[in-house]
Amino acid sequence: MRELYPDIEPYRTSRLAVDDLHTLHIEECGNPHGLPVVFLHGGPGAGLSTYHRRFFDPARYRIVLFDQRGAGKSTPHAELRDNTTQDLVADIEKIRVHCGVERWVVFGGSWGSTLALAYAQAHPERVLGLVLRGIFLGRPAELRWFNELDGGARWIFPERWQRYVEHIPEDERGNLVEAYWRRLDSPDPDVRLAAALAWGWWEGGSTTLVHDPLESGMFEEPAAAISVARAEAHYFRHGVFLGPDQLLRDVGRIRHIPATIVHGRYDIICPVKSAIDLAASWPEAALHVVLAGHSAADPAIVDVLVGATDAFADRFGRG
Repeated sequence: MRELYPDIEPYRTSRLAVDDLHTLHIEECGNPHGLPVVFLHGGPGAGLSTYHRRFFDPARYRIVLFDQRGAGKSTPHAELRDNTTQDLVADIEKIRVHCGVERWVVFGGSWGSTLALAYAQAHPERVLGLVLRGIFLGRPAELRWFNELDGGARWIFPERWQRYVEHIPEDERGNLVEAYWRRLDSPDPDVRLAAALAWGWWEGGSTTLVHDPLESGMFEEPAAAISVARAEAHYFRHGVFLGPDQLLRDVGRIRHIPATIVHGRYDIICPVKSAIDLAASWPEAALHVVLAGHSAADPAIVDVLVGATDAFADRFGRG
């Protein structure tokens, strides 16, 4: 099976003011003359990790990564004003111009797959190819699956669900996202952090195929917990700022673009049905359903993702 490429450091970092409020942190790695690719991280609000640079051959790719509005090193931290899917799509275009790229490969997983699809459908002429992992289409059933009492995820990780649901009084559990939002938007920083840590405990430890249901997970650091929980609750309560079935409705705009879709069969956060539905609307895309969970670090998913980026580097012949 293919593995991640070795650790690398950026050859350039920059800051880009995308409006009067938000300034984005941008990294460029690999070969400055290589095939351009933009990496779209998950969450929303999760920010970059160093391993995100490693899905691409650094000798053949110019790898552009950035922290989305309110996430990671972008400022203001955890800011939700002027923070919608449409704002993020516009940001990707501003980054493309900022980096002097004409067309590029777009790579995104989980929320990043949502954003990649939205961007490609808005700007198909700028996309050479798509690599999509852990498909999330932002539909109501997907939103309820993981975060509400009538969803199914709680039956799979009941130990982890317990802390998430017990943070909210019984009389508010009819809409857990709204109940969490009231706490995540509280003027009391202690109330905000406690809610963010409970939210992050549920999501952050449910990503991999094999794990300890009582381990801390990915979002225990306070700043990351706050940015992820606030951004996710903000986007989820607004239906991720997309119209009904928008990403499936508009897939005709991108069917000519070569694409690889990979999804873990045992993905608890984003059920595999979303990938199946996307592939049914997009028969030209290559769908891989593999023995994995949600995490991009699960070995079977790494294998397909690295294979897909290698294939695009072969196809487009840069570097």
